[in-house]
Amino acid sequence: MIVLVMMVLGAAFSRIIPHPWNFTAIGAMALFGGAYFNDKKLSMLVPMVALALSDLLLGGFHSTTFFVYAGFALIVMMGWFLTEKKSVARIGGLSLAASSVFFLVSNFGVWIMDGMYAMTFSGLVQCYVAAIPFFGYQVAGDLFFCTVMFGGYELVKKYALEPNGKLA
Repeated sequence: MIVLVMMVLGAAFSRIIPHPWNFTAIGAMALFGGAYFNDKKLSMLVPMVALALSDLLLGGFHSTTFFVYAGFALIVMMGWFLTEKKSVARIGGLSLAASSVFFLVSNFGVWIMDGMYAMTFSGLVQCYVAAIPFFGYQVAGDLFFCTVMFGGYELVKKYALEPNGKLA
């Protein structure tokens, strides 16, 4: 449990280091939390608290925060589909789906809340089109950090944890 919490916190605080827009570990952190915490409440709570703590440090609360956290919560729930059976294909597929869910939900929030786009279907499309350049970084970040987090944890389990889950 301590290893899982530390990995989630580390992922959240990786947002502090310089990175391209949206190339962060938070999507992977949400998917990872959903996949590895056995208690569904903890699987939601630990990544959400980690995200909130990193937002506090970054001053990341804004008009679309609700949509960011809603997208993040959906990604945690997607991770629940990995609790029993993890494979490279399933993790990769859900990582791509997580990027897409976050893109759709968070940019819908931008359209609704920021007043930058007309409140029409055309305005919604303009909002999504304007966000496309950030989506590539989102996908790359989610795939990269899912590889690091899921692969890293499996290596830790294999080489550094006792059968009872405690560090060797």
